[in-house]
Amino acid sequence: MREFVSIHVGEQHPGVGVLLVNRPPTNALTRQAYRELISAAEELAGRDDIATVILFGGQEIFSAGDDVPELRTLSRVEAESADRNRRAAIDAVAAIPKPTVAAITGYALGAGLSLALAADWRISGDNVKVGATEILAGLIPGGGGCERLARAIGPARAKELTFSGRFVDAKEALALGLIDEMVSPDDVFDAAATWASRFVDAAPAALAAAKALLDGRVDAGDQAERYGEVFSAVDGS
Repeated sequence: MREFVSIHVGEQHPGVGVLLVNRPPTNALTRQAYRELISAAEELAGRDDIATVILFGGQEIFSAGDDVPELRTLSRVEAESADRNRRAAIDAVAAIPKPTVAAITGYALGAGLSLALAADWRISGDNVKVGATEILAGLIPGGGGCERLARAIGPARAKELTFSGRFVDAKEALALGLIDEMVSPDDVFDAAATWASRFVDAAPAALAAAKALLDGRVDAGDQAERYGEVFSAVDGS
């Protein structure tokens, strides 16, 4: 039973699953929340009734990042274990073999931004603030956050944001490539559902293989094997 992370499928958008983070008031991410993200990602990967996925934190806020007060209670050994858990969770979300879109409301800060960057597409309201804010607490982006940020916007810009910890508004986030689409705050979820619904009827094996290839998770031999799997699914051989 998951307390902070849940999966929903509504009649209005068949085939679209919602991965909801719900830990009021800021959706701060704890060790338990990360474990639940891993569990939810594994469930989403195996559910035939879900073709595409929306990452959502509700209408008020996507996620303000790690629960820093919890982090302050950890020993060094525990902190290192927590970081491995954080990376496993964000990697699990990134590896969901289906198109994923982050519907960003309010704030996506620190690990919340890293989680959003694990999605294939990001849509936000025009009033959001995002940022790699860990340094403001004397920390660094954990769980592979630095690498994801650098891949999204390039090393130089990633360093400036990480070194400063500054908040970035929606317009700049769009220009940098932190988000891919900007809409009015009330339209964020509907825009994400529209994006996700485009791919509901596509061949699941082809989508999964294409995503793995584009994400660079396969070598040449694996690529040929993936191609053969998709080909045989279409050809019937």
